[in-house]
Amino acid sequence: MRTSNSLRPSLSVCVAWLVLMAGVNLATPLYAVYAQRFGFSSFVLTAVFATYAVVLVPALIIFGRLSDRFGRRPVVLVGLGLACVALWLFVAADGTGWLFAARAALVEIDPDGNRRRAALLAGLAQAGGSAAGPLLAGVLAQWAPWPRQLCYVVGFGATLCAALLIVRIPEPVDRAREPWRVQLPRVPAHLRVPFVRVSLTAAIAWAAMGLFLSIIPSYAADLLDSDNLALLALVAALALLASCAAQIVVTYRGGRPARDQAVGLALLGAGLVVLIVAAPLRSLPLMVAAGIAAGFGHGLAFLNAQQELNELAPQQRRGEITAAFIACIYALLATAVVGSGLLDEYVSLTVAVAVIAAFLAALASAVAVWHATV
Repeated sequence: MRTSNSLRPSLSVCVAWLVLMAGVNLATPLYAVYAQRFGFSSFVLTAVFATYAVVLVPALIIFGRLSDRFGRRPVVLVGLGLACVALWLFVAADGTGWLFAARAALVEIDPDGNRRRAALLAGLAQAGGSAAGPLLAGVLAQWAPWPRQLCYVVGFGATLCAALLIVRIPEPVDRAREPWRVQLPRVPAHLRVPFVRVSLTAAIAWAAMGLFLSIIPSYAADLLDSDNLALLALVAALALLASCAAQIVVTYRGGRPARDQAVGLALLGAGLVVLIVAAPLRSLPLMVAAGIAAGFGHGLAFLNAQQELNELAPQQRRGEITAAFIACIYALLATAVVGSGLLDEYVSLTVAVAVIAAFLAALASAVAVWHATV
C-alpha cells in the first residue's frame, strides 16, 4: 500500500500532462476546416501550429525557474488555468487572430522535463496525449453536434479534473526556494558534444511528428480525396500511437541508448521516405505504413535520447540543460512545420511535404551514423 500511495503523485502528474498534451493538439484535425472557413493559406495554418513552439523558447528562459521559487504545485495550477483560457479561445475563434492567441496561451503548460517520474510515463503522457487530442477532436467534429467547439469544451472539463488531481499533490517541505531570475539555458563545455547528439535526435523525432500533426491531415485529405475528420485525425495520430507502443516495448526490453537512438532514427527516416512515395501512388496503405514506421522510430529515438540526457546532466544543472534540450526540439519542429507551409505557397502541398520529409530523413540518417560510432 505504501508503494501504491507513493506512486499517486507521479501518476497524477502523468495524467495531468497527458490531458494537457491532448488539449495542445485538439485542433490538429480542424486546421483544414479553419483554413477553409477563415480563408487562410497552408503557410498561415502551419504558422498557427508553430506559434506554440516559437513562443516556448523565450517562455522557458523567462519562466523556467518559477517552480524553483514558488513550488511545483502552484506553477502547474497556473499552467492549467492558462490551458483553460486557451481552450475557450478556440471555442470562441471566429478568425485567425484567435487561433494564434490560443496557441500561444498553451505555452505555459509545456513540461520542462525536470521531474522525478519514470521515462516511460513521461513519454507515454506526451506521445499518448498528442495522439488522443486529434482522435477526440476528429471523432467529435465528424459525428457530434457543435463540431468546431465541442472538443474544446470536453478538453476544458478534463483540464479541470486534472487540476483537482494536482491540488492533492504534496509539496516538498525541505526543498530550498531558489530566487527567480531570467537565465539563459547553459550546457557545461564537457557535455556539449553528447548534448548536441541527443538533442538533434529528439529534435528530428518531434519535427517529424510535428509534420504529421500539422500538415499531414490536409495532405491526407488531398491524397485520399476525403473530408472525414475522424479518418484524417487517425492518420495524424497513428504515428504517435505507434510511438507509445514502441516505448513500452523498449522499456521492458532494455538496451543501449546510443544504439537504440541510431535504430530509431533509421526507422524514422524509412517512414518519411515511405511517406514521400505514398503521394504519387495515392496509397492509403503506404501512408499507414509510413506513420507506423515513423512512430516506432520516434518512440525508440526519443525515449533513449531522454534517458541519455538524464544520465549526462548533473543534478544541479539538470533544469538548465533540459531547458536547452527542449529549446532545440521546438526550434527544429517550428522550422520544419513552417517550412512546409511556406513551400506550399510556391509549389504543391505534395512537393512541400516531400521536401521537408526528405530533409528530415537525410538529417536522421546522418545523426544515426553519429550514434553508431559512439
